Amino acid sequence: MQTGEVKIRVRYAETDRMGLLHHANYLVYFEQARTELLRDAGKTYKDLEDAGFFLVVAKLEVRYRLPAHYDDVLTIRTTVTRASPVRLEHRYEVVRDGAVICEATSTLACVGRDGRLQALPDWLSGSE
Repeated sequence: MQTGEVKIRVRYAETDRMGLLHHANYLVYFEQARTELLRDAGKTYKDLEDAGFFLVVAKLEVRYRLPAHYDDVLTIRTTVTRASPVRLEHRYEVVRDGAVICEATSTLACVGRDGRLQALPDWLSGSE
């Protein structure tokens, strides 16, 4: 299982009127964490897309435990928990000061330029 971490500081524009990280921005953070995990493996989303492979979110579940605030430094831990011929599953933990404040899972499906399901490249599905 591939695991990685990325640190993100909550920006003012990402908060609501109460100064809390808006719930939708966690999804942006998860995407950034997946992007960096792929980069750590020596590839980029641009590489995938240029080769005709597109990863779309098919399922996403989030559990918010504690709020994040403006200027908090968060660590997003991302793990690939399963790779099938056409799907990737990830687990996320959002950590602040050693405490897990949010947990999530996602399933990404691989599609071609036509939007139809297709097999992941071998190097990404673990078939290689």
